[in-house]
Amino acid sequence: MEHTKPSIKQLQEQKVIGIIGLGDMGCLYARRFSQAGWRVVGCDREDLYETNKTKFANESFELLKNGHLVSRLADYIIYSVEAENINRIVSLYGPSTKIGAIVGGQTSCKGPEIAAFEGHLPSDNKIISLHSLHGPKVNTVGQPLVIVRHRASDEDLYFVEQLVSCLQSKKVLLSAKEHDRITADTQAVTHAAFLSMGTAWSAINQYPWETPRWVGGIENAKANISMRIYSNKWHVYAGLAITNPSAHEQVLMYSQSVSELFTLMISGEEAVLRERLHKAKDFVFHHVDENDLLLDDNILDRYSLSKEPPGGKQPNSHLSLLAIVDSWFRLGIIPYDHIICSTPLFRIFLGVTEYLFCRGNLLDECIKVAVSDTTFRHDDLNFTMASSNWANIISFGNFDLYRREFEKTQEFFKPMLTEANALGNQMIKTILDRVREKEAAADAKIP
Repeated sequence: MEHTKPSIKQLQEQKVIGIIGLGDMGCLYARRFSQAGWRVVGCDREDLYETNKTKFANESFELLKNGHLVSRLADYIIYSVEAENINRIVSLYGPSTKIGAIVGGQTSCKGPEIAAFEGHLPSDNKIISLHSLHGPKVNTVGQPLVIVRHRASDEDLYFVEQLVSCLQSKKVLLSAKEHDRITADTQAVTHAAFLSMGTAWSAINQYPWETPRWVGGIENAKANISMRIYSNKWHVYAGLAITNPSAHEQVLMYSQSVSELFTLMISGEEAVLRERLHKAKDFVFHHVDENDLLLDDNILDRYSLSKEPPGGKQPNSHLSLLAIVDSWFRLGIIPYDHIICSTPLFRIFLGVTEYLFCRGNLLDECIKVAVSDTTFRHDDLNFTMASSNWANIISFGNFDLYRREFEKTQEFFKPMLTEANALGNQMIKTILDRVREKEAAADAKIP
């Protein structure tokens, strides 16, 4: 007789979901699961318990005092904590895990997370981890959700899949190793580039949207992506960069590409620069049709933080974007291979580089400007130094240095972050709607 799988309603009557760590993503999960009908219990730092009773008084999930209580009660426990703290917190609460319960985490690097679970959980516990590839303020519908089934039965996986179905995300099953390689491929260089942009603008005490040189087109997207990164918490990016060995390799290569391209620019080596960048273009964008780019002038011009009307586009070397594609080429990465696991930011950023490299003669114009026009030379020098500094911080593996550098730049842009985040949300929605339209059109062509 064939075994009938339990319905979501039956599972909800049987299972308790636990969330350890009620930061932004932990709260997102706790709210969505409890609103969908699951019994959810959660906790944050024990010293914040009295404060959090007021903070979460109107929530549909139940607040407990600590992770021991959550672990003893829940059938699926999700650790939603910073990557640098995962081992310590699992070592504290893991031994209290309910017999036969499933445990997972939300960190952006699964290697250390899985190692923490294997090291501190009782052997009867199962391991299925998650990673929603978006921030807590992004609509989960249609976004990638990676499920890492490390130590679990088919029935365990079915239960977790039923739980997360309320998010309406695109589920992607990967191993921990596959997850870490792909997230490095799609995020490490993105973060390094736009962290460095923010640091460079801060170093020269300049809001880019207040300077005519930085207004319009690609500049709008650069500013919006950088501000969106700095509107989040530092640990969102530090975990992936520092704990993922693949990310180290890529950030260091990106910094090397920036330095080498800048050297060619100031040395006037236009022919060498052109040959190098066209090889990178042919490798990364060989399949891209200019008439089917993700971004166009209408989208790029629409979302500007500048209060001035858009004027003509200013010539720019676009060193930061050139180095992204150059580093991909040198690492043998074709970003489109992992588009199923891409974050909203990555899709925008890929669209921007695609636009620069594949739109008419824009790349050759950019190369000529980089060699012959010194207008952006000072900006490019500061950007080169910033990318080198970030590469050093990440290679040192120093979370404290990362936090200090991030928050120093964040403080500089603080007056504009609320407005920038709102504008960035609009831009992301427009672009993701366009992505979905393209995917639907492609699916319609399949017989």
